[in-house]
Amino acid sequence: MVTIAISGRSGCGNSTVSRMVADRLGLRLVNYTFHSIAEERGIDFDELCRMAESDSSWDRYLDRRQVEMARQGSCVLGSRLAVWLLKDEADLTVYLTAPLEVRAERIWRREGGSYAAVLERTRLRDERDRHRYLKLYNIDNNHHDFVDLLIDTESLLPEQIAERIVSAAMPALERNKNREK
Repeated sequence: MVTIAISGRSGCGNSTVSRMVADRLGLRLVNYTFHSIAEERGIDFDELCRMAESDSSWDRYLDRRQVEMARQGSCVLGSRLAVWLLKDEADLTVYLTAPLEVRAERIWRREGGSYAAVLERTRLRDERDRHRYLKLYNIDNNHHDFVDLLIDTESLLPEQIAERIVSAAMPALERNKNREK
């Protein structure tokens, strides 16, 4: 079994890159997020995020489901906390970074609206997420120095990011193939 955990803040390319890495390596993608829960339950995404701020059961449910799904076999888990949730289990942990303004512009291009509003919403989401993770798990998502691979995505295309991760994952894939023989 090979598990790759990819994390980063909103707008770093987590979902896109996780999907690309899973496709290139022929691994199952686990990308279960608040967006997934909101869609499943017919709840507005921003409303779900607000609910999660005062009700930790949403985060705990999400995180529990991600780990359960990841443990079902080889996969790429892409989520805000993947590298922490699978810190001791993943064969490769990857954290994606980019400046707030770059992330907000990516989100704005994807979702539209006012850039200034998206920038402020992204900044506030970063703050809320950090506060929640500290409160729930004592995880400070500003501190990710333990990861195997840190990638600044500001000037890279998703394909370039995915290629770096695929290259870093090759030793784990080879070890897994040798174990299966």
